[in-house]
Amino acid sequence: MATSPNSTPKVVSLFAAQLQLGKIVRRARTRSTRFVVDEGGEPQAVIMGFKDFLKTVAPEKKVLAAIRAQARKNGTNKLTLHEINREIRAYRRERDRAL
Repeated sequence: MATSPNSTPKVVSLFAAQLQLGKIVRRARTRSTRFVVDEGGEPQAVIMGFKDFLKTVAPEKKVLAAIRAQARKNGTNKLTLHEINREIRAYRRERDRAL
């Protein structure tokens, strides 16, 4: 049963989080379970799935969604790191020539 993003987060000790980080991250990702990491009775951090984070904390802006859609349409969302670095170098060369 998936935990809804608005349900009460599970509290785990820092020690337990260190020992079971992989399991906690999987539950956060697959079940949208949120975890509060506690140390000495004080909350220290929150672990939540990335999709849950984007949906609730940092929703995608319309402009970013439009850029992403255009990149998919142009095929530029599939550039390799090597190709991206080549584009950056070319841009910098052009910029430096203009100065």
